[in-house]
Amino acid sequence: MRPLLRRCCKPCSRTRPQAKAPVTDSLASRALAWWGARSQRAQERMVGSVLVCGTAPILGLAAWLEADPAGVGTHKQLGLGGCTVLTMTGWPCPMCGMTTTFTHMGHGHLFDAVATQPFGVVLYLITLGGFVVGLGALAGRMWWRSLAEVTLKYEVQIAAGILLGMTAGWVYKCASMGLFDSPTVG
Repeated sequence: MRPLLRRCCKPCSRTRPQAKAPVTDSLASRALAWWGARSQRAQERMVGSVLVCGTAPILGLAAWLEADPAGVGTHKQLGLGGCTVLTMTGWPCPMCGMTTTFTHMGHGHLFDAVATQPFGVVLYLITLGGFVVGLGALAGRMWWRSLAEVTLKYEVQIAAGILLGMTAGWVYKCASMGLFDSPTVG
């Protein structure tokens, strides 16, 4: 590391501030250096641990909860409140029905899950895939590297697909709640 102050010239002892060098020692560069210094097996174990620890509780809760027959509100079993958007506007938020869908999927009720929130099925399958890939990484398989490459290559398309899927799922949820029905005149 270079000193912040350096002597102006040899004969005198005056000092002047030294210009700061460009920051190359960022947190990201240090993290990449730390990651690169690990063996491939250690990297596999770390990725596997993160994936399994991140997805297992979600899948476990989905299997443990009981789906709310209304199609929304299953998360209340966890001590959470109802959906604020639904309560205040009468319209569901884009995530309404996702916990119920995950619960249906966790119990193997595919048709009920699709009927509740179709995009929730996609998210559940992605979560389940993350769990399987994490187990594979713990077993020494390198599937996650291929998935990471594909994800980085098509990140814009994946993000657009998720946004479109979320929007389509929300429109479906609104339609299934009868919010687009025209009022009868009578």
